Amino acid sequence: MTRFYPSRAWMAGALVCLALMAGCKRGPQPSEVQDEARRAGRAASSFPAADEDYFHDMDGGIALTPDEVKGRNMWLVWTGGNDRFWDTMATASVGTLDFLKTISSYPGYKYGRDNRWNYLGLVNEPCFQKATGPDQQHFGLWLDQRSASCPADPFANEQKYPGVKIGSRRDTLPVGSYYGYPTGIVGLRLFPNPDFDAAAAKRWDAKRYYEDPSYYNDKNLIRPYRVGMSCAFCHVGPNPIKPPDDPENPKWENLSSNVGAQYFWVDRIFVWKPDASNFPYQLFHTSRPGTLDTSLISTDNINNPRSMNAVYGLRARLEVAKRWGKETLTGGELNNKQFNDFVHEGELTQFFQPPDTVRTARILKDGSDSVGALGALNRVYLNIGLFSEEWLLHFRALVGGKPITPIEIAVANKNSAYWEATEQQTPNMALFFLKSTEPHLLKDAPGGQAYLTKDQSVLQHGATVFADRCARCHSSKIPAPAPGVDPDGCAGKDYLACWNTYWAWTKTDEFKSAMRKIVLQKDFLKDNYLSTDMRVPVTLLQTQACSPLATNAIAGNIWDNFSSQTYKDLPSVGTVTVYDPYSGKPSTYQMPAGGRGYMRPASLISVWSTAPFLQNNTIGNFNPSPSVAARMTSFQDAIEKLLWPEKRDKDSVLGDKIPGLIDRTTETSYLRIAGGYLPDYLKPLISPGQRYFPAIFGEGGLKLGPIPAGTPVDLLSNIDLLGEPANAEEKRAHEEKVLKLLLRMKHDLDELPGNATDDDARKVFANLVQPMLELNKCPDFIVNRGHYFGTSYFAEEPALSDQDKRALIEFLKTF
Repeated sequence: MTRFYPSRAWMAGALVCLALMAGCKRGPQPSEVQDEARRAGRAASSFPAADEDYFHDMDGGIALTPDEVKGRNMWLVWTGGNDRFWDTMATASVGTLDFLKTISSYPGYKYGRDNRWNYLGLVNEPCFQKATGPDQQHFGLWLDQRSASCPADPFANEQKYPGVKIGSRRDTLPVGSYYGYPTGIVGLRLFPNPDFDAAAAKRWDAKRYYEDPSYYNDKNLIRPYRVGMSCAFCHVGPNPIKPPDDPENPKWENLSSNVGAQYFWVDRIFVWKPDASNFPYQLFHTSRPGTLDTSLISTDNINNPRSMNAVYGLRARLEVAKRWGKETLTGGELNNKQFNDFVHEGELTQFFQPPDTVRTARILKDGSDSVGALGALNRVYLNIGLFSEEWLLHFRALVGGKPITPIEIAVANKNSAYWEATEQQTPNMALFFLKSTEPHLLKDAPGGQAYLTKDQSVLQHGATVFADRCARCHSSKIPAPAPGVDPDGCAGKDYLACWNTYWAWTKTDEFKSAMRKIVLQKDFLKDNYLSTDMRVPVTLLQTQACSPLATNAIAGNIWDNFSSQTYKDLPSVGTVTVYDPYSGKPSTYQMPAGGRGYMRPASLISVWSTAPFLQNNTIGNFNPSPSVAARMTSFQDAIEKLLWPEKRDKDSVLGDKIPGLIDRTTETSYLRIAGGYLPDYLKPLISPGQRYFPAIFGEGGLKLGPIPAGTPVDLLSNIDLLGEPANAEEKRAHEEKVLKLLLRMKHDLDELPGNATDDDARKVFANLVQPMLELNKCPDFIVNRGHYFGTSYFAEEPALSDQDKRALIEFLKTF
């Protein structure tokens, strides 16, 4: 077979053809579209917050004010019209993700209500029973049924909370409530699909929807319902100090609004029919339970699963923000609402100084969401699909390859009633968090006292170790530094110098002596966020660089309006060491400036209940049980691997040649995209007579493979489709380089015989490694390295003794 590598001129011409085809049919443009609520004539004021204290048994049964009740309801059931988005994703994901199947208990599926927790890590909503047959009132779907002994779900009240009358909701379907109907899964709500008209109803076949790929993989299929997602989906979990006897059947009193979905299996939830031969499944499989790549949809072509945030100690965290969280806003960043816009007295008014200074907690692990706590919370709703009519116009969902532009807050205010309603209700959510985010202490858990030492000398020893080595990053109570040492207000281009001065001070006897006095006080843990929330250079942390390399919040990217100018001005942290995933050979990688390269320290509140550890849950064994005993088993395993790095998992291929584990494909796999799912503007590429790139797209779609077992997942997933060109010529050169790699990869793999082995495919990949590395957006593939403080792996200070480490562990259990 003759090898074909396109010339520069041929590729340039082909790219022009693509551009022309993309532009010949003008679709919706950014800033020109309205959300469904606005199109239906609804104002933000027509979405008042729900006031029923339905969830009063949650969160330890705390007493809430009416506004705090509204805040919890918003967190748990408000979806802001994102049911449209998740229905769209069922098509854009090539049928991989389908929440209407996720909420079903269809016979023959690997999951249903009776094993939903253990298999999917999703929380079964109390007051429901497993479907025993097709529900004819819901078009034959196998949906959980509400128990007759329970009162009606108050949020499904169409009269009190009237839904948006649009499409067939005025016609063949009920309008429903703007909170939707409960599904039996906490955080997922069911909405009548406005596109399900009489023709769609006539074509609908529930049995084929569950069983027939030719039917359910049709991109033109219209489902009778859409599924919306609230914040609860990723943040509600079993209460660590009041765990359920049976996690498949919790009561509301067993659940916490804020602990995070620590048991959430992304690969099983987002791939409803797991197939290890499908490369997207291999990609999702790199997400450990309890982690999710928050840039999954608005992809930055960096695989970056991060643990679900637990929301603890908000009041103490806001105090930290007053000291360390100064940020300056410019441009579209100034359009973020602040607490002061809605609250005119009390503690929430202290965090904004007009015209452009905000003191803010930073919620994302890389500290990029830095425009104020209110803006950070509002951004989450966009990220889970609110105002998807606009959001999806700024990037190509899931696969990328399209230049990304910022979604503008000013446009959302103009065109989205759901966005305005969210802005207005978020302060109540903050009030709820101020009341509900107290620590879950091991001493208060059933049987917890048995895991705590009674030896006060051991605890005092552990407290001293913590003061000397941990408190500088993991305590919001620290000594008052001398002038010029405290980085208060130091940010932007000078931040790194300020950080280095602070870090040097924390290694002095002066700091350690003062810190010991603070830690040994009886009230040390009271109102202590157990983090500084400062930005720590990844060069010091030595954790995987992919998280702080995320590009979503840099200037001109999708979250431009939600990151401060201070963030965008941050300097480069320098170089990190990366390792060839096949040879183990080390090399250096220059970290870019402009915001990337930093991580905020995690809070250690309730650390006993939050293992596995690191930003991606890669240190420690996962246990699917939420019991105290299971949590403590995971904690002990994780904390030992953290403090004794030699115990961490090794790579299956390179072993001790590299400092940790690389996520590799578990089986031979293929990247497949059926022709029916290709974007319309790419259809001419595969239609007869107009096959400009048949080598890539084939006759019916895209198929790339075989990808041999053991291939580093991120070698493929992190290929930079766009680059960061300074001008048109650089952009064209990068596009040609990517195209050449794709053509070469496809051609060389296609030359393999039909009976080729994985070893045969590995030989092909060996020749492609270098060009893939050159185009890799994050060439750091080791997922469980770093945070070596107190160990022999950290060169700056002597390692702690085993006795020091054991005493420290006992002290940490009291957090």
